[in-house]
Amino acid sequence: MTQAIASPIVHDLIGIGFGPSNLALAIALQERGPVQGELDVLFLDKQADYRWHGNTLVTQSELQISFLKDLVTLRNPTSPYSFVNYLKHHGRLVDFINLGTFYPCRMEFNDYLRWVAGHFTEQSRYGEEVLRIEPVLHNQQVEALRVISRGAQGEELVRTTRSLVVSAGGTARIPEAFKAFKDDARVFHHSQYLERMASQPCVQGQPMNIAIIGGGQSAAEAFIDLNDSFPSVQVDMILRGSALKPADDSPFVNEVFSPEFTDLVFQQPHSERERLVNEYHNTNYSVVDIDLIERIYGIFYRQKVSGIARHAFRTLTTIEKATATDAGVELAVRNNATGELTVRRYDAVVLATGYERQMHRTLLEPLAQYLGDFEVDRNYKLITDERCKAAIYMQGFCQASHGLSDTLLSILPVRADEIAGSLYEHGNHRGQARAVRDRLLAAV
Repeated sequence: MTQAIASPIVHDLIGIGFGPSNLALAIALQERGPVQGELDVLFLDKQADYRWHGNTLVTQSELQISFLKDLVTLRNPTSPYSFVNYLKHHGRLVDFINLGTFYPCRMEFNDYLRWVAGHFTEQSRYGEEVLRIEPVLHNQQVEALRVISRGAQGEELVRTTRSLVVSAGGTARIPEAFKAFKDDARVFHHSQYLERMASQPCVQGQPMNIAIIGGGQSAAEAFIDLNDSFPSVQVDMILRGSALKPADDSPFVNEVFSPEFTDLVFQQPHSERERLVNEYHNTNYSVVDIDLIERIYGIFYRQKVSGIARHAFRTLTTIEKATATDAGVELAVRNNATGELTVRRYDAVVLATGYERQMHRTLLEPLAQYLGDFEVDRNYKLITDERCKAAIYMQGFCQASHGLSDTLLSILPVRADEIAGSLYEHGNHRGQARAVRDRLLAAV
């Protein structure tokens, strides 16, 4: 049995995940520190190094929001961690201006995030997967939290913190028909795209027949990459809808991603919050940027001109069954318009089927008796019963209460500032913090 390694330090805050959300929080806390006092903060990330959707960064993918919605600008335009300062630091500011765009490629934005994360190496640990969060009890009250993680060598690491922020991101949504393919290299979620494609026969120029399941941005980007990068690949795009639908990014609609709209959503009763989320669903889910739609339409049009049908576009289609065979993956697909059921064989299947956001419930299961139904206050702090004195914050799991911007980059700096302010209000006054820390250290 692996020996657990316990740290004697009691942190003010531990963050689970070090993606853009917690990176923005790290900056906000650093910039508050000189005035309000430095906090002992640590962020844990299961990836071996910093990367943002690293396996999906195909060369054609572009950011879908303005570079001005970086980690800091909405909160502090003079921050040294802005995207503009990153460009200046790397000698590309004039070149980027000459591009005449607000939308950098995601590869560059990933590099920007890595550059910022490089300033927080002392506050971050990579290659650690957090397994669970347990209560630290004092007089039948949860005075702190025990964070148990697994290191790169398989060792268990145990740390104690007075506050926690969960920003673990989404987990791949796998349709029921494909759940039996967990260890089959021929079927993979889009989140694993580049890694899995690197081992496919088409890399060596061998012919392949690949299915893409889904009709959103990820599916469109995968299709463009397969078309452009692998001439030996024939692609079937399979989607339940009747067409690829464009994302609505018009100016008035984009106001739903403003901090003010977050206030509006939170102030509504539950039924109205749900209606607002559903009303603007087509800004983010199962939609595609119009330029990608036009490129894909052009590809299929040129097929008609040439008479060579390399790819197929299969709409109004559902997957009824998926079967692994020695010859490939057989999909039983039904055309919902005609009712016709056909079986098609593919060498690989890309699941562009989105993400689920339930990881917070799994991690916090040992605290379930204190948490109720995971409702949060305006500052993203979980509403607990009176026995829980530790503060727990959520980033990326509050769409139902705070609106569609919760899972996106749009309001990161503002949300980070709200959480940072709440942290300082939550018992991080030095006298109280010292007393709690002394009690916890005495019990370690």
